[in-house]
Amino acid sequence: MKLHNTINGEQLKEKIKSSDETRTTISFYKYAKIGNPHLFRDHLFFHWNNLGVLGRIYVANEGINAQLSVPSALISEFKKALDSISFLENVRLNFAVDDDGKSFFKLTIKVKNKIVADGLNDDLFDVSLPGNYLQVEDFNKLTDQDDTILIDMRNHYESEVGHFDGAWCPDVDTFREQLPLVVNKLSDKKDKPIVMYCTGGIRCEKASAYLKHKGFKDVYHLEGGIIKYARDAKELGLKNKFIGKNFVFDERINERISNDIIAQCHQCGDSFDHHTNCANKACNLLFIQCPKCSSKFEGTCSDECMKINSLPEEEQRKLRKGKDTGIRIFSKGRFKNKNP
Repeated sequence: MKLHNTINGEQLKEKIKSSDETRTTISFYKYAKIGNPHLFRDHLFFHWNNLGVLGRIYVANEGINAQLSVPSALISEFKKALDSISFLENVRLNFAVDDDGKSFFKLTIKVKNKIVADGLNDDLFDVSLPGNYLQVEDFNKLTDQDDTILIDMRNHYESEVGHFDGAWCPDVDTFREQLPLVVNKLSDKKDKPIVMYCTGGIRCEKASAYLKHKGFKDVYHLEGGIIKYARDAKELGLKNKFIGKNFVFDERINERISNDIIAQCHQCGDSFDHHTNCANKACNLLFIQCPKCSSKFEGTCSDECMKINSLPEEEQRKLRKGKDTGIRIFSKGRFKNKNP
């Protein structure tokens, strides 16, 4: 049996889009010592593929980072499969806040050097000793204190569409850039309460352990990240301090947490907060584009890309040949961040 997708990606996408099956978007992570990540990867693919699980999963010697779409009727079976793996028994699952069930269209499990690219030498500190976890009520109380420093541990394109009120949102493209910036910026504040948050908790788990290693005394992070916070705040009837949208790394792109729109179209500056990719596949720029500009530029980010996108597909393929068409980030929309 081939332990990978054997059906064309576009066919898989159309199949899921046209299906009436109810699906649930779930994410989880776990730092753990995995001796043979390749073998573990094949084990997961075999069992999850049989359950109809879709998603993007990274496996490494340091653990697993999973973002999934699971048939809703089989969630109990999926949990049983997780519990059968010793280090994943009773692992915390984050259920999406704003979910249409169309978050993923295929199952992709990759073996990586790290489950999150952080640029750290993990031999120098113990990731199993993170900062203190915070639930929604304690998070709200601690971040109401004047001396607390609240840090958004996500990239600028994530925080520009949504962030916690009063947070410092470092102007960075990657987590790798952010860690040394935070440590250096706060070098004279090591006795202050430091509270960190991210999408689902995985980046803060390691970042909080790293800050403790660097001598910070009072370090906290939001358990389960923005996803768990938003769900818990709603269920418990507590104040939701997150404003705007939560950026997510799947087909949904983001999920609405509050009705506030805090971002602007990167082309005209109108109030808007939905990311898209430039329709010119050779560009693939991630940026915010309002409906008016989408119509004007035909879904592209510039006049140049609009011209290229109007060419016959064969000519476009020639122009793309040999070029990196991975994700690129539009930086124009970065807002003024609150400095710590």
